[in-house]
Amino acid sequence: MQPRIGIVGGSGLYNMDALEDRQEVTVETPWGDPSDAYITGKLAGREVAFLARHGRGHRINPSNLNFRANIYGFKKLGVEWLLSFSAVGSLKEEMAPLDFVVPDQFFDRTKGRPSTFFDEDVVVHVAFSHPVCETLAGVLHEAAQAAGVKVHQGGTYCCMEGPQFSTLAESNFHRQCGFDVIGMTNLQEAKLAREAEMSYATAAMVTDYDCWHEEHDAVTVEQVVEYLTKNAANAQKTAIEAVQRIPEGPSPYASALQNSILTDRTKISDASKQKLDLLIGKYL
Repeated sequence: MQPRIGIVGGSGLYNMDALEDRQEVTVETPWGDPSDAYITGKLAGREVAFLARHGRGHRINPSNLNFRANIYGFKKLGVEWLLSFSAVGSLKEEMAPLDFVVPDQFFDRTKGRPSTFFDEDVVVHVAFSHPVCETLAGVLHEAAQAAGVKVHQGGTYCCMEGPQFSTLAESNFHRQCGFDVIGMTNLQEAKLAREAEMSYATAAMVTDYDCWHEEHDAVTVEQVVEYLTKNAANAQKTAIEAVQRIPEGPSPYASALQNSILTDRTKISDASKQKLDLLIGKYL
């Protein structure tokens, strides 16, 4: 049975302890290797596929993640609903360490990372004004509450390049822009999930106040690691609650590409048709 639910585990979340009947699945993609093997199994009675975003052991930095392979791998496994968990810094006083934030917007501060499957002889302009699936975001919000986690619904996730953290000037600039949290991974995932016609939402798990906060220098590495560990435990509880609430029906974005392919079908090469068949074959 194919897993219709995918989970991406971020910093600190490299495994789903509650996953039963687990199997490791290695997936080949036209874009190379995903971050690790996918772990499939049952979580709260639902078929799920899990991937450690940075690889088990945290081996891959954000700038080097193969986002296309990761998302395509989920698509190949049959995933339609993709839950993301990621560590972030907070840009707002009220979003404190150990809080979760379910953002509904993203802002790109990265530097030319690959973020589309369609960069050869197929041009696709998919709608992205609302980058997060409202249904799945609602599920995550309810699930975090049920898991006993303080959670904020809505907000803007600023996606920076990294792997270095912000300078103080950058952190203050991001606050002046009105952004809520800052991380290094989620925007590319959201874009590619939309192109793969999946629902996508993220639980941004706050570990610190970036560097703008007056008490920033009092935060130690040991504290951040402690917060990562606690957030990972809360993520697992939230995931269990979330998978039970995800609709049985298809993703609202199951036809996201229907009117998004601009290229004349007769101009698409056979090689591209073969490479992209899983993504757009039904429209050609």
